[in-house]
Amino acid sequence: MCDEDTLYDAEEFLRTRGITRRQFTGAVAGTAVALMLPRVANAKSVVESDVVIATPDGQADCYFVRPAEGSHPAVLIWPDILGLRPAFRLMGKRLAESGYAVLVVNPYYRLKPSPVVSEGASFRDPAVRETVLPLARSLSPETNVTDAKAFIAFLDKQPEVDTRKKIGTTGYCMGGPMVMRTAAAVASRVGAAATFHGGGLATDADNSPHLLIPQMKASFLIAIAENDDQKDPVAKQTLRTHFDEAGLPAEIEVYEGALHGWCPPDSAVYNEQQAERAWSRLLDLFSKALV
Repeated sequence: MCDEDTLYDAEEFLRTRGITRRQFTGAVAGTAVALMLPRVANAKSVVESDVVIATPDGQADCYFVRPAEGSHPAVLIWPDILGLRPAFRLMGKRLAESGYAVLVVNPYYRLKPSPVVSEGASFRDPAVRETVLPLARSLSPETNVTDAKAFIAFLDKQPEVDTRKKIGTTGYCMGGPMVMRTAAAVASRVGAAATFHGGGLATDADNSPHLLIPQMKASFLIAIAENDDQKDPVAKQTLRTHFDEAGLPAEIEVYEGALHGWCPPDSAVYNEQQAERAWSRLLDLFSKALV
C-alpha cells in the first residue's frame, strides 16, 4: 500500500537515476502516455465509451472498452490510489485489444468524478496525497462489495460481453483488496483475479481480504513488489496457505527489482520489463480461466 516507506523507495529509485521530482512530473505530463506501453500483437479494433453505472450509492463514471466485433469475456479493473486516469484507460484499452470487454472504474464516484488528479500527478506530491487520501479513506469493504456487484451486473447486460464465460478482475495497489472482495462477493461469475503490488491482502484484521478465500472460486495471480515483500515477508505465505487450503490455483510471486507501483506506465517507478512479464502472466491466466 502507498505509505511513507514506498514514497522513500520511489525517491531513492529516481535519485539513483539522476531524476528530480520536477523532471519526472514534467516528463509524464508532457509525453503522450500512449507511447509508454508496447503495442499488442494482432491487436483487435476496439470501441471506447465513457459510461455511467447506477449503484446503490449513486452514479459511477467509468470507462468501457471492448473489441469492435463479437462478444468476449469481461474484465473489471480496479485502479490504484490515483484512480481512473489516462494511464488506466490505456491499460484497459490494451487489454481490450487482446480480446476482452473491459470496464475501468472510478472508485471515488461518490465524492468526485474522474480524473481526480491532473495528468502527470504523482503520489509523491504532498498536494496529490491531500487529494486522494481522503477519497481512499471514504471507501470500505462494504462499498467495495456493493460496487463490485453493480459493475458486474452492468457488464453482464452488455451485448459485447459473452456471459457464457467467466469474468476476470484486476487491481493495483489499493485495488488489490477490491479484487479479493469482488472474487468473494460474485464468486459465481469471477473466474480469474489478479493483483499487482496490492496492499493489505493478508493482515491481522478481522476483515482481512485473505479470510474471504474460502468463498472464492477464481484462479489467482498475485504479483508482489520486492519492497512490499521486504516490509511484510509473511503475507505471501499466508496467502499461499489459504489458497492451498481452499483448493484454488494461485500464482504468487515476488517480482525482483520491482517497487510498489511498478505496473502503471505513469508511475515514478514504472518497470517496463517486469510490467511486461506481469502482463504476460495475466494474459496466460485469462486464457486458461475465463472459459
